[in-house]
Amino acid sequence: MTAAEAPYEIPADVSAALDPHERRLVLDRRGSTVWDVETERGRCAVKLGYPTAPHAWTALAPAREGVVLRQLGRGEVSYGDWEHGTWNVQPWHQGISLYDRWRPHRAEGASSEPGLADALSCARAVAALHATGWVHGDVQPAHLIIGAGGTALIDLALAHGGEVPAAYDFRYRGCLVHYESPEISRSVLETGAATPSTASDVYALGASLFISATGLRHVAYPDDASRAEQRQAIADGPHRPVEVPGVLGGLIEATLSPRPADRPTGAEVCAELSGGR
Repeated sequence: MTAAEAPYEIPADVSAALDPHERRLVLDRRGSTVWDVETERGRCAVKLGYPTAPHAWTALAPAREGVVLRQLGRGEVSYGDWEHGTWNVQPWHQGISLYDRWRPHRAEGASSEPGLADALSCARAVAALHATGWVHGDVQPAHLIIGAGGTALIDLALAHGGEVPAAYDFRYRGCLVHYESPEISRSVLETGAATPSTASDVYALGASLFISATGLRHVAYPDDASRAEQRQAIADGPHRPVEVPGVLGGLIEATLSPRPADRPTGAEVCAELSGGR
């Protein structure tokens, strides 16, 4: 996509069906344009996928997510094709990301403990998805949206657990590397792809809690490191020392275990946080 084309407008047929009163550009990068749209029926997110030089799969991501959301019964969802890729329309989730929610805590310094209620709400969202037989595959702070009614786990384009039409499916090649588990990074380095699991989701939850509490990535590598170098650092370990006080610090340490079998399940994370409140 050239600078003159950015951002992509909502396709005419989709816009006509929605008849929006207002719209706001939320995101326009890495093969994805997202609009926050107000309609007569309520507020929704409109996602447009298009290919990029390194990632052609981003064009298929909105439709793939639409398939997943429908199987999970996540409200009124539609999806389809447009000239550059695929699109979806889904309910809007009002709230604030985990990272932004804990910004005041990071400003206070490492001596204070972040709110366990927030951590528990995020863990419940992950555990609830796992209870359906699905794994998310891309857990990160920006996908944990904390609102008045709890936490919404959004962006399920990489989720695994059910049937996806071949026309919209693609291989899982990892997620945002900062939150990848060692086994995912290692597999991507060795084979170019991986299989997400409940254990890799729990690791990503721990990495999300770590960076949101400290402002630091859980594994140290230079800011300008390539993705391969980042993955190698995660695969080789170790992670940074967990200097988060209280129950949360011990739990983050457990979720970041290099061996998947040694990590707690999402339900066990919830139980530990419930006991520590």
